[in-house]
Amino acid sequence: MADRPHVLVIGAGIIGASLAWHLVRAGARVTIVEAGVAPGGVATANSFAWLNATWGNPEPYFRLRIRSMAEWRRLESEVAGIRVAWAGGLIWDAPPEELETFARQHSSWGYGIRRVDRAEVARIEPALARPPELALHVAEEGAVEPLVASRALTAAAVEGGARLLTGRRVVTLRREGNTVTGVETDAGDLPADHVVVAAGVETATLLASAGLALPLTTPPGLLVASQPHEKLLNGLVMAPELHMRQTADGRLVAGGDFEGTDPGEDAAGAAADLFAKMQGMLRSGGALKFERHLLGRRPVPGDEFPALGAAPGIDGLHVAVMHSGMTLAPAVGLFLSREIVTERREPLLEPYRFSRFVEDAVA
Repeated sequence: MADRPHVLVIGAGIIGASLAWHLVRAGARVTIVEAGVAPGGVATANSFAWLNATWGNPEPYFRLRIRSMAEWRRLESEVAGIRVAWAGGLIWDAPPEELETFARQHSSWGYGIRRVDRAEVARIEPALARPPELALHVAEEGAVEPLVASRALTAAAVEGGARLLTGRRVVTLRREGNTVTGVETDAGDLPADHVVVAAGVETATLLASAGLALPLTTPPGLLVASQPHEKLLNGLVMAPELHMRQTADGRLVAGGDFEGTDPGEDAAGAAADLFAKMQGMLRSGGALKFERHLLGRRPVPGDEFPALGAAPGIDGLHVAVMHSGMTLAPAVGLFLSREIVTERREPLLEPYRFSRFVEDAVA
C-alpha cells in the first residue's frame, strides 16, 4: 500500500462528503463516486436537517450526537459555505409525562433543556396560532441546509485534491481473497486501497456483493416546502401534528413523522394535507403558497443505530450508514478518517460498529 492510501468513497451525500473532506485533511488520496449527476445524495437532499441530541437516546448515543453537534461548529469555521442556524428547538410532540422524563434524563446528562409555559412559547415563536400549555426548549439545537452543506464539503474535498466522479454507479465491490481491491462501476473498474460504503439506502446491496449482510430498512419520509416567505419562525418546532422550520431562503419546510411516513400511492394528496396542517399551525399560515413536496428514503440499520467502521474479515472495506446522518456527519467523518489513515479507533463509535451485525449473523 502507498504511504498515502487511496480511499474510494461511495456516495456524495452528507456522510460521504464529510468522509471525503476529512480523509483529504488526514493525508489520504481520495476518489468520490456518486451515482447522481451532482453531489448531494438522496436521503441528504430530502432531509429535514435538524441537528440535535434529543429523543430515544441511550447515553452513549447521546454523547456521540452531542460531540457531533460540536463538530458542526468546527466545520462552520473550517469549510467555506457551511452555516448552521443555531436557532434552538421547541418540542412538545409527546405526552407531558414523557416530556418530563426526557427533560429530566437529558438535563442530567448536560443537555440545555428548559421547560417553558404557553406565554414563553408565544414569546419564542410568536407566529404559532395555538401555543401549547407546556413545551421544552433547547437553545443549542440547530438546522443546516443539507444540499448546501454536502456540496460545500465535497467542493472543499475536491479543492484539497480529491477526485469526484458523478454519474457513475457502483455495481459491485471487488475483492481478492480477504482484501478489497476497489469497485466495479457501470463505466469500468476503479482500484483503491480502501473502500468506504456511504451509499445510504444502497449500502446493503453493495455489501451483499462482497458477501456481507446488513439488515437495513428504508422507510419513506415526506416533506413539504412553501415558496419563500417573510420570516415567520425563529427556530425549529416539533409538535404532535408535524415538525417545521424556515430555511435560510425563507421557505417553510414541514414533515409529519421522523420515523418515516408512507404517503401511499397519493403522495401529492398526502403532501397537500401536510401543507394544510402547517398553514393551520401559523397565524398567517394561509398566506403560504405551496411549492413542492420531497419524498426520500431513510437508511435505517436493523437496530436503528449507526453501522460504522471496518467490515470484519475484509481488509480495507469500511461502512458508514445511519438515519441520523445530518447530525452525525462531522463526527463520523472525523473519526472514521482517522481510523482509516492512522488505525486510531474512537471510543464513541464502539457501540455502533458494523461488525456487530456480522457477529450476530455468525452466532
